[in-house]
Amino acid sequence: MNIFLVVALAMILILYLLRRHTPIGLAILAGGLLIWAVKTPELHYLPESFIHTWQLPRTYDLLGALYLVMCLEIELRTSGTLDGMVSALQRIFASAKVTLAVMPAFLGLLPSLGGARFSAPIVAAAARDANITADQKATINFWFRHIFEFSNPIIPGMIMACSIAQVPYSAFISHLAWLTVLAFCLGWLVIIRPLKMDSVKKDTGTPAERRKNLLDIAFSLAPVIANFALAVFFKLNASISMLIVVLALIPILLGTGRTIKVKDVFVDACDWKMFLNVIAILFFIQLLTDTHALDEIVTGFRNAPLPVPVIISGVTFVIGVLTGMSQGHVAIIMPIVAALSPGDLNLAGVAMAFGIAGQMLTPTHMCLLITLDYFKADFFQTLKPIMLLEAMILTIFSVYTYFTW
Repeated sequence: MNIFLVVALAMILILYLLRRHTPIGLAILAGGLLIWAVKTPELHYLPESFIHTWQLPRTYDLLGALYLVMCLEIELRTSGTLDGMVSALQRIFASAKVTLAVMPAFLGLLPSLGGARFSAPIVAAAARDANITADQKATINFWFRHIFEFSNPIIPGMIMACSIAQVPYSAFISHLAWLTVLAFCLGWLVIIRPLKMDSVKKDTGTPAERRKNLLDIAFSLAPVIANFALAVFFKLNASISMLIVVLALIPILLGTGRTIKVKDVFVDACDWKMFLNVIAILFFIQLLTDTHALDEIVTGFRNAPLPVPVIISGVTFVIGVLTGMSQGHVAIIMPIVAALSPGDLNLAGVAMAFGIAGQMLTPTHMCLLITLDYFKADFFQTLKPIMLLEAMILTIFSVYTYFTW
């Protein structure tokens, strides 16, 4: 049977299982098992691929990095640092427009489990005295909290992409970071600038309150900045840089009088569902590799009449739409990118940019569903500006990539 027909059947199975609320890792693994059963149903591949998965250094680096991201989130949340940062920024900004754009962006940057539900009330509060529709508020919340998908070193999708595509962590972040700036600027021009809102001078508070405000912001942003610096300038892998930051933050928080239970940080971060998803995805990739199904897919791509980057962009966009999450398009496309051209920043960048665009334009994206529910907004009216913004970003990115490849 043609490998692309088999892959299509596997995608249908994955989507069906996701609609049945099956964890994404198990759904993707089920698709891999279907490909194995149709193409090379030899039992020895199953234990061999599972063993090979645990022999790869990237398995431990990826699991370690994701676990430490959870540790960092717990440190910031339980110490009150995240709440303090939100209060501080609300006090500092004189412009409600700046608050509308910056607050969701900040909360998207930090590893907060609250997600879109955490930033939505802040957007609602900032827009309380303005004539802004529910659809506009939903668009603002959804767009700005995802602008760091291209450059945040502690987002699981970014960590997985670098590990699977075999691209240097620091180089990949540097390669795509300009898209975050572009996303913010375009979002400001298209969504925020047309709003009619008055600037209101915020109460700056007492000197002691201002000092605490600055500390809250510094403690919230320092871990992300430190991870970025360790990855980009010191070339450390994800797990090592995260470990340094998580351990260094403990005495700093305790030394400034913030309450943090060290044992709870490392115990509560053991998210077994997340670990199971990651292991299942890595097993899926190794199974495709060992059974040579990945080689067949790569050969098909190379023999296709269209250029490989065009195919990769189209396929990863569709997968992003279908799955609605970065782990979905990263797990399925990045192994193909790695097999086609290991360490190729351009091809991996194309896969990442178009996959993110796909996940931003689909009702399967959980952040979108949460945002729509909170603001009671209309799906299509909320997504209209998002569609325009994604079209602009992909056009600029495609032109830039074409001339700099």
